[in-house]
Amino acid sequence: MIAKREYLWFNTDERVEFINITNQVQEIVDKSGIKEGLCLVNAMHITASVFINDAESGLHRDFKHWLEELAPHEPVSQYDHNTFEDNADAHLKRQIMGREVVVAITEGQLDFGPWEQIFYGEFDGQRDKRVLVKVLGE
Repeated sequence: MIAKREYLWFNTDERVEFINITNQVQEIVDKSGIKEGLCLVNAMHITASVFINDAESGLHRDFKHWLEELAPHEPVSQYDHNTFEDNADAHLKRQIMGREVVVAITEGQLDFGPWEQIFYGEFDGQRDKRVLVKVLGE
């Protein structure tokens, strides 16, 4: 079995942002040479997420509105966590959207269902964060 690891780095312009990383992940799979296996993609920060869904801008706006209703950023005083930072809502949003995804690799390609894409979800942006991509297989 072969194992390859790479990191993707992000520093978003917005506090909350969704970035399609499917092509970047496929490039890492391509470089690995692995034809059959699994690809783990996970956010290495507790205020960011990796998830699979549709690459449709209306849906992404819906996610942002829904998450803000569930865990509004303000007033920051509503959260016990906000003692020296104001990002409690980002921790909650990450919990909802998830930490990681695992995608099968078949014949050297990420093996998706219809419309599926991989996204990095940022909930406390404007600083450096990373995503682990670990490719395992043969």
